[in-house]
Amino acid sequence: MTMIFGVPLAVFMGQLMLGLINGAFYALLSLGLAVIFGLLKIINFAHGAQYMLGAFAAMLALEYLGINYWAALLLVPLVVGALGVVIERLVLRRIAHLDHLYGLLLTYGLALIFEGTLINIFGVSGSSYPTPEALQGGLNLGFMFLPTYRAWVLVAALVVCGGTWFIIERTRLGAYLRAGTENPALMQAFGVNVPQLITLTYGFGVALAAFAGVLAAPLYPVSPTMGSSLLIVVFAVVVIGGMGSILGAIITGLAMGLIEGLTKVYYPEAANTVIFLVMILVLLLRPSGLFGKEA
Repeated sequence: MTMIFGVPLAVFMGQLMLGLINGAFYALLSLGLAVIFGLLKIINFAHGAQYMLGAFAAMLALEYLGINYWAALLLVPLVVGALGVVIERLVLRRIAHLDHLYGLLLTYGLALIFEGTLINIFGVSGSSYPTPEALQGGLNLGFMFLPTYRAWVLVAALVVCGGTWFIIERTRLGAYLRAGTENPALMQAFGVNVPQLITLTYGFGVALAAFAGVLAAPLYPVSPTMGSSLLIVVFAVVVIGGMGSILGAIITGLAMGLIEGLTKVYYPEAANTVIFLVMILVLLLRPSGLFGKEA
């Protein structure tokens, strides 16, 4: 039997692959947080609840409207993103000139409202969402049997993350977004509607969270609390990568998933804390994060 560092090859590669899939979720959720903070300077503590709303919307759409997974993957991010637009226009815009702490407290309150409302209606027990027929079964990689749906999640997350990075960093729209946050008065003078750009950016970040929620629905129990525990890990990933860094969110999310997966092989007791240990180390050595800009 082939061994790697004292562990069977199948176990090592299996945990590496599962860690990469978890890392894809971390990257996708961290990306939404990084987009919102990097361009709007809002610490969106409602991100986990918006991820949960995406999963719930997909489940309810299937149960009551007959909308299948593929349609939900397109429609749910638009619907939840539209909710984000309403929140930004009616609530967040009113505190945009205040300290970042007010935005954090406000979005945290929104998260509690969303979570508490759904708990009162559906309870705390999780519900299952069926895996699409086209993505059932698995792939024999030789060293492990990889479920087809998990492979799809990895590919879809990487495509969305890469596309978002390209739009923000390599297109004219992305240049407008970055310029609008650095010098909004000048962009207004050039005829760019900066408030509308800010609103759409927040809606896009929320839509990314909802997209991750739809992807997660067939993998994890859909419950009102599914986003609260994950949010803390995602915030740690964002801090490690650098607050507001798009590339940092993607690379760090994938890397932390791999580190977490390998920790489960060699020291399972530390698997739930290893990301926070890395965060502490990074903050001590480089407070701005691995990819963040020094103040």
